[in-house]
Amino acid sequence: MKQTSPYQVIYNDDEIVVLNKKSGLLVAADRYDQFAPRLDVEAKKEFGDLLAIHRIDKDTSGLVIYARTAEAHKNLSLQFQNRQVTKIYHALVHGRPNWQNLRVDLKLLPDGDSLHRTVVHRKQGKFSVTDFTLLGICPPYSWIEARPLTGRTHQIRAHLNAKNLNIVCDPLYGGNRHPVLLSEIKRSWRGDPFEERPLLNRLALHAYSLTIQHPKTQEKKTFIAPYPKDLEALRKQLAKIYNVDPLSAKEVFVEE
Repeated sequence: MKQTSPYQVIYNDDEIVVLNKKSGLLVAADRYDQFAPRLDVEAKKEFGDLLAIHRIDKDTSGLVIYARTAEAHKNLSLQFQNRQVTKIYHALVHGRPNWQNLRVDLKLLPDGDSLHRTVVHRKQGKFSVTDFTLLGICPPYSWIEARPLTGRTHQIRAHLNAKNLNIVCDPLYGGNRHPVLLSEIKRSWRGDPFEERPLLNRLALHAYSLTIQHPKTQEKKTFIAPYPKDLEALRKQLAKIYNVDPLSAKEVFVEE
């Protein structure tokens, strides 16, 4: 992804466009901030009018798919609605989970408190399911894979929060704005603390993979979004220090 570009083109044809967006960019219009930078507006300059099918959080980086025709939009919308799409996210969280695999099926209510957060609500909440897998431990953090089976607002963040886990640099759910600094994870760091720049200072959540059935050819297609520059730099540093890499993780043994 170029430094000056808000997105990277992963795939495009006459029916769909698949983009890898940077953090801080809305996928479509937002009722709370009508003037915030938007991915669809930026991509329109290159591809013309695009039809939004799904959303990911503004602060989340990664894969977004748009339709270029009404037929493709209808087909893909039904795939998302019928939960026929496989979505995989990677997240860096604070702490160390005591599980290898975890399914969270707590009902969620969007805009459920004064901070407009999604909250667990047994009566008014909507059916929501996320499967989590521990990819690696690199104290004081852990890499986690999340597979949301439903598509609620802030679903991954809310389900993790309900299990006392918070994504790194998530002030909304974790209350933690502290960035990731190399000086705090590398014992031999010898830089100038007054000149140090954070490895990461935004939500450590990335929409990594998306599998759909192509709306015209019916071919099964899986798209992968490379980590953006900041998350990739953090991944490399943690891999070097702890020998843990979420991109090559197979299984993490967790003591009971």
